[in-house]
Amino acid sequence: MADASDDKPQSTPPVDSSESASAAVGSLSLDASPSTPVMSPEEKYELVRSVGEECIQEDELRNLLAKKPNPICYDGFEPSGRMHIAQGVMKAISVNKLTRAGCTVKIWIADWFAQLNNKMGGDLKKIRTIGLYLIEIWKAVGMDLDKVQFLWSSDEINSRASEYWPLVMDIARRNNLPRIIRCSQIMGRTDKDDLTAAQIFYPCMQCADIFFLKADICQLGMDQRKVNVLAREYCDEIKRKNKPIILSHHMLPGLKEGQEKMSKSDPTSSIYMEDEEAEVNLKIKKAFCPPQVVDGNPCLEYIKYIVLPWFGQFEVTRPEQNGGNKVFTTMEELIADYESGSLHPGDVKPALAKAINQILQPVRDHFKNNPAARDLLKTVKAYRVTR
Repeated sequence: MADASDDKPQSTPPVDSSESASAAVGSLSLDASPSTPVMSPEEKYELVRSVGEECIQEDELRNLLAKKPNPICYDGFEPSGRMHIAQGVMKAISVNKLTRAGCTVKIWIADWFAQLNNKMGGDLKKIRTIGLYLIEIWKAVGMDLDKVQFLWSSDEINSRASEYWPLVMDIARRNNLPRIIRCSQIMGRTDKDDLTAAQIFYPCMQCADIFFLKADICQLGMDQRKVNVLAREYCDEIKRKNKPIILSHHMLPGLKEGQEKMSKSDPTSSIYMEDEEAEVNLKIKKAFCPPQVVDGNPCLEYIKYIVLPWFGQFEVTRPEQNGGNKVFTTMEELIADYESGSLHPGDVKPALAKAINQILQPVRDHFKNNPAARDLLKTVKAYRVTR
């Protein structure tokens, strides 16, 4: 399977351009080599910390990175449909930061969990096909896979069942039903939903995954926070000193007004990783982007969490009478112009669409030119997404 080509340096995610990371960290290149300077513990901390919107606890993270050269980071996903740009690009950026800091990233392909949660109607064959498609995208977009392990939950659990199931049972035994139901957000559910017995069992299993994979850091979205906290509470219960550190990344909103996150069941709310250029242009053109309003503006969020971390800048092209061309290198600078009205949605949207299309082009090329990848995409597009 082909990776993203090396002749597109502008479309390879840099290790870090986060405004929260230090200048020394931000100047590091993607590719590690013998000549790459060794990072100090503080530089590692700044780089890893920049991945998360929230960290529980920062002192534990700093101590871990100072003492352990190769921490284990855990992330997981249900193969449940086409990949949107948050899952594709933001994850590639985050993983490349983590591996550059010396972490090994275990990506848990949660096929059994998707079945428990009735994704793809519980059809495991379809779920595994989607998992293969998602891996193909991360390879094409530029995820550095040197320290990444893709692990299928069904295979790993079956191979070490005597280790896994007693752990799940112990977690279940030590928690009451209301505490487990409060974790239903991790499945895209609420505690008001009519949950199946399988969905009650799901949080106990996800909590067990953290220990089963020997994770030092749980690097998942803010929507997974409750089960990660459950894992830390379990450590208190069993008197375990070393708790998993929670590093929760930001949830990118949908393109419509008031959408807190992208929805795979609403194609117009998100940009998919293999969307054609015209589709991206149309979706961005229709996106919610009120003039001079920053809060709740998905277009500005895409610039902050995708474009600036990827390119290190956001370039606006416009006529001289409208202010002329301008390159923004910080979100603060862009927000100041936007709130003042000197930067208009009509300036932002074409520039945003152009930047996203640059990032996605290697993925499009891969699915066009690689027969196996092309067949995977065709198959996945034909599936009906189930909630």
